[in-house]
Amino acid sequence: MQLAVDDAEAPEDRWTRVVKLVEAERETGAELVVLPELWVAGGFDYKSWSSHAEPIADSQVIAALEKVRTHEGSGPEMWLHFGSYVERTPDGILYNTAVLRGPEGKQAQYRKIHRFGFSEGEATLMGPGKDIVTLSSPWGTLGLATCYDLRFPELFRRLVNQGMEHMVMCSAWPAKRIEHWRVLLKARAIENQVFVFATNCVGTNGGVALGGRSAVIDPWGNVIAEAGTGEEVLRVDVDPALVAETRSALPVLNDRRLR
Repeated sequence: MQLAVDDAEAPEDRWTRVVKLVEAERETGAELVVLPELWVAGGFDYKSWSSHAEPIADSQVIAALEKVRTHEGSGPEMWLHFGSYVERTPDGILYNTAVLRGPEGKQAQYRKIHRFGFSEGEATLMGPGKDIVTLSSPWGTLGLATCYDLRFPELFRRLVNQGMEHMVMCSAWPAKRIEHWRVLLKARAIENQVFVFATNCVGTNGGVALGGRSAVIDPWGNVIAEAGTGEEVLRVDVDPALVAETRSALPVLNDRRLR
């Protein structure tokens, strides 16, 4: 789900709107919905991060989306990647934390390892995550990553070593480097022989134009679907068995020598 994260829209209005969008996808029978990075606070609105920071367990946004995800106790639950949030720990450290939940208590949280900004933004305001995070699902093992992580291929090799078959990425990638995003998503799919489910933001946040182009890419590097540069929902059916078929037809991962 590619979301508009504009400076002109109050975060409270945005998350109320997005809850309704997710509810609409649930009604279509969607099995997995993925939201972008820092879509509530804004990936480039650094000054607002502290005011939006809170423990994941206390997030009203996540609580509202969780009610939608579980159908409020009736019917089958869907899988939801809630996007990422500004998490505040008891010791006051901020993290860019992604949240994924599914039926039967399945859940994972991933603190972004690679922080963007060099001498500002995430690099100075947030702590670095340390843990590689995967989660088993009915379709295979999901590996979690966030935005700037995409530039560090060694992370994805570690995720493959941990069983990743499908890469799930949330992002707030800027428009001026969107061709890097498109190329690197394909590279990560091809070199790791995984499905890539990558969602980005659009609009202008913190004065930065966001690039969109959310995509679903198969293990051969074929772009199954790609969004444009406006708010959009990509609805895609995929065959998870293609991962094993690709790895069997072209078993390059067996020839790795540096692990």
